[in-house]
Amino acid sequence: MSHIIKIIKFGFPYLRKYWTRLFAAIILGVFYGLSNASFVWVTKILFQRIDSTTQSPAGATANIQSGSFIATILKQIEQVVLQFLDQWLPLMGRPLDVKQIIGGLLLLPVLVAISRYLGYLSTYCTNWVSERANADLRVSVLQKLSSLSLDFFNKSTTGDLLTRIQTDTVSFQRVVSQGFNDLIKEPLTIISVFAALLIIDWKLTLFTLIFLPICFVPLIIIGRKVRRITQKYIQVGVLQWSHLVELISSIRIIKAFNLEEIQNQRYRESAKLQVHYAMKTVQAKELINPLVETIAMLGIGILIISIFITNAKIPNLVGFLTGVVLIFTPIKKLANVHIMFKQASVSADRLIELFKQESCVKEPANPKPLNSFEKEISFENVTFSYGTYLVLDDISFKIPKGTKLGIAGESGSGKSTIVNLLFRFYDPIKGSIKIDGEDLRNVKISDLRKIMALVSQEVVVFDATVAENIACGKIGATRKEIVEAAKMANAHDFIIQLPQGYDTRISERGATLSGGQRQRICIARAFIRNAPILVLDEATSSLDSESEAEVQAAIDALEKNRTVICVAHRISTLANMNKIIVLSKGRIIEEGTFEELLKKNGTFAMMAKKQAITLEQSDIQKIIA
Repeated sequence: MSHIIKIIKFGFPYLRKYWTRLFAAIILGVFYGLSNASFVWVTKILFQRIDSTTQSPAGATANIQSGSFIATILKQIEQVVLQFLDQWLPLMGRPLDVKQIIGGLLLLPVLVAISRYLGYLSTYCTNWVSERANADLRVSVLQKLSSLSLDFFNKSTTGDLLTRIQTDTVSFQRVVSQGFNDLIKEPLTIISVFAALLIIDWKLTLFTLIFLPICFVPLIIIGRKVRRITQKYIQVGVLQWSHLVELISSIRIIKAFNLEEIQNQRYRESAKLQVHYAMKTVQAKELINPLVETIAMLGIGILIISIFITNAKIPNLVGFLTGVVLIFTPIKKLANVHIMFKQASVSADRLIELFKQESCVKEPANPKPLNSFEKEISFENVTFSYGTYLVLDDISFKIPKGTKLGIAGESGSGKSTIVNLLFRFYDPIKGSIKIDGEDLRNVKISDLRKIMALVSQEVVVFDATVAENIACGKIGATRKEIVEAAKMANAHDFIIQLPQGYDTRISERGATLSGGQRQRICIARAFIRNAPILVLDEATSSLDSESEAEVQAAIDALEKNRTVICVAHRISTLANMNKIIVLSKGRIIEEGTFEELLKKNGTFAMMAKKQAITLEQSDIQKIIA
């Protein structure tokens, strides 16, 4: 029961939005459950009218103790209904007329139609709610993931995140559409049919109650087993998603090294394991029906012997057996509902765990406005680590407005971490970063990122048109602004050569474009943003010399009249910086202009020499420029 309560609590915020349909589903389910009891009473009445040895239908009364208020009401209702039905139903020994023929033909079909259409409408409303609630849940999961800081994604696998969005939410949708529906209809069916059986023979009814607990014992045992299996099934599913993502995203390398069979074998092994756990679940679920039916049939056998011993009347016997048979299906459905909720509880736990995750980068309670950049950016005694690995160690520097700052250093020295901290992808563990004297932790994150544009070594284009990709830099940008930004990024000429020009859809990961073309689209995105602070993070590191020249020309245009922070491993890209800081093991070990650092013959000069750059070459390049 606890797992059902947990799922209801978890799902309530998504279900209450559609409360009118949900309420309609509940009411219809209630009437469906109650309508099933009518079959017990009608079956008894029909056999009374066939069996001439029983009392007259008009004078038939419920077999319950007289004197109680409920018994009196039930007798009065039964008398009214019987008097109405008497003219519409045939009676043994009485001549048939047209009304009785019509009544005899249509009574059971009408009852079945009413009951089943109530069930249909209840199921329809429940599914209507579940589909929309599930869509809202997926959006909430995606919003939650979007709100988390990068450290969460660094610790998570893509397969796990995809499983939470797709598989776990589907489990919730299934339990709402099927489980909630049966949870409403089937218990009421059992209760209403038992009520009808109590009216027919309360002693036999109480006797049948003995077998209900026996039916539920195997359910509890199997339910626990299914939960354990489901946990393992989801773990294997996460592994499969990871294998798929890895295969698709790395297909070039996989083919280059002939790794297709190895990757296929990894997926094949996880698929076999998933089949194993799926079949274990099937075994457990399908074992319920034979167990419940075997126990139920044993109960019916004992019940039949009891009926013979008590000399029960034929109509009562038929009505009672009809009721017992009608209870079988709801009990079996409830057994499957129990298993379904056990399975869904695993997914609910995973989603609850996700929603409990807190971003290490938090929005301030009362953010200070940050609409422009006027003075300077300052790093003051900033220390940062990824777990136990210290990346930045008490660094301080300032970037006045209009300055072009270069950041150099070997791999792992902390260059890109400075960019991550500036954008507040992370927060420093000590010290502070300020813009115009205001700590970044005191301003709204979206306001901070509006005044900055990023061109990264990680070239990201979306599966959308060229125009839509450029417009990502400025939501609501006009076509004129998009074209102007492309021209400034030296991208216009190749864009108009594409099949549909700016309306050409770029394939996923931009595979139809060259590296230089993709990067120039990203630079156009930065142009259209028109932010006062430009951050270049190894923007040309992955390009060949020809593409680098084209992209660098676009970057040079983009840098004009902006404050620039340029992170580079390639020393030549820092030649036009006003100031360069050199990092080593998270500390600033050198700083100065390009020429000053070469003259010092220190770490920067050594890095330049490895890239065949000397002071003399630098002077020649400067003269040529």
